[in-house]
Amino acid sequence: MISIRAMRSPVVHSLLALVTLALVSCVTINVYFPAVAAEQAADRIIQEVWRQQGEPPEATDPQSRNMQDGQPPIAVRVLNRLVPAAAAASPDLDISSPAIRNLTASMEERHESLRPHYESGAIGLTNDGQIAVRDQNAIPLQERNRVRQLVADENDDRLSLYRQIAVANGHPEWESDIRDTFAERWIANARSGWYYQDGRGNWQRK
Repeated sequence: MISIRAMRSPVVHSLLALVTLALVSCVTINVYFPAVAAEQAADRIIQEVWRQQGEPPEATDPQSRNMQDGQPPIAVRVLNRLVPAAAAASPDLDISSPAIRNLTASMEERHESLRPHYESGAIGLTNDGQIAVRDQNAIPLQERNRVRQLVADENDDRLSLYRQIAVANGHPEWESDIRDTFAERWIANARSGWYYQDGRGNWQRK
């Protein structure tokens, strides 16, 4: 009887190991950051904020990315190689929570005041998903404090938006990945003539 158990033990252990591996594999596929879905969600929000419905955004491909010296975030590259099938089947991100809708509406309303300063080059898109005053001399003296406050309010809303999208989808740890994705998509959706920072922080005109 003892010898039979001894013979069965390796088989049982092997089965348990296979089951455990299968469970771990399933978990890995289900919780990886869905980069493609995040880009699509970012484009929808950005086009709503900037009122660009119907205008196709600039495509993202390995040659056109300018973040991280021409490459997407390392975590995204690694995961896309490990689970390409899961990436292709990834569901849309939830961007319909009340907090996300309120932030989007606030940013859309503010954009009408920010738009002239994008166009003049006074403000630009930073490489971390925010905006900054690039050339205060392009802003009339009496408007500078107001523009600085608009920029500060916009950045507060953007950071809250990235956090709320991560929370709404049950993965607060995705916040930095969502922020990186938006940083790329703000620039991709920007109009010709607007300024943005490249991966090294240098200002470029689109």
